[in-house]
Amino acid sequence: MVGDVVGQPGCDYLREKLPLLKRRYGVDITVANGENSAEGNGMTPKSLGHMQDSGVDVITSGNHALRRKEVAEVLEKRQGIIRPANYHPTAPGEGVFLYEHPQNRLCVINLQGQVFMDPIQNPLDCIDRLLETITTPCILIDFHAEATAEKLCMGYHLDGKVSAVVGTHTHVPTADAVVLPGGTGYITDVGMCGGTGSVLGVTAGPAIHKMRTGLPTRFEADPNDIRISAVVLEIDNQSGRCGSIESIVMF
Repeated sequence: MVGDVVGQPGCDYLREKLPLLKRRYGVDITVANGENSAEGNGMTPKSLGHMQDSGVDVITSGNHALRRKEVAEVLEKRQGIIRPANYHPTAPGEGVFLYEHPQNRLCVINLQGQVFMDPIQNPLDCIDRLLETITTPCILIDFHAEATAEKLCMGYHLDGKVSAVVGTHTHVPTADAVVLPGGTGYITDVGMCGGTGSVLGVTAGPAIHKMRTGLPTRFEADPNDIRISAVVLEIDNQSGRCGSIESIVMF
């Protein structure tokens, strides 16, 4: 699972390095968050296609998923691209995708948090309803949320019910990758694919200007010293339990 891919620099670096990562760790299925994959923010048909062509099997998103109007048709028609399941029912696309691999099946679910985020359906209620309909034991949750406490609550709530709860959105990798007592892999935030010297993947100057003035500011993805932050999970096909979760960073 790769953290938020930021802009064209992030997409380009993902294409360059993902094949190496997949070989090195013997990866069967690759998931990545693409909600910031377009320049500026949001995602476009072009940026999503780039990620899929680079070897990403399932693309998750978050609060910027519908920022570009042209992405609605992609969410409706293209397999393997999802938006948070707790969006309003009228939103285009789906929040759940079942990926069929020759050796196993992985259900990927995208959820968005409520704390410090736009108003949205409670993610705990949403996931409880969804889990009643899912038959495969191998389930990966991308919980796109701001507050660490909210992410931890989700992790412990789902411990033993899903294979992994992987946090995204803050773009900063946390040092708490762990297999919880019930067998669920957890990390508060996996990080991003973006510039090492940036502010969450964008150049620092405009971000500082925005913080100082509060005025509308155009952000640009930082093209320098890109890193990939990700986690590698081992999931048992039969039980769905996570055997290990390893946080990795590639410069």
